[in-house]
Amino acid sequence: MAARERLICAASELADGGDGVRFTVERFGVVEPAFAVRYRGAVYAYLNRCAHVPVELDWVAGKFFDLSGTLLICAVHGAHYEPESGQCVMGPCKGRRLIALNVVERAGHVYLHEDEGL
Repeated sequence: MAARERLICAASELADGGDGVRFTVERFGVVEPAFAVRYRGAVYAYLNRCAHVPVELDWVAGKFFDLSGTLLICAVHGAHYEPESGQCVMGPCKGRRLIALNVVERAGHVYLHEDEGL
């Protein structure tokens, strides 16, 4: 089955190493929180769920990066993730990953590719 695209946000809403944009996805019939961020010019998106315990990463909506703007951080557990891969590099879930979502940036907008079952 072909993937559908859904608009997440205008590309200009995502500053490099800055605030992310929250949205939701439906996976296996369940609506789940997700987010998109920009890092080193590219856009990345993940389920908004720590790999350690299933809690959302941001306590303040859209604040996913640490103070340096180089790693994603779980506000609950302090786990640090690489923005490009979602790999946990420090914290209680070291070695595990965030669940990546397929996004594309085109014509000034960011789109989510939604597959059957996502």
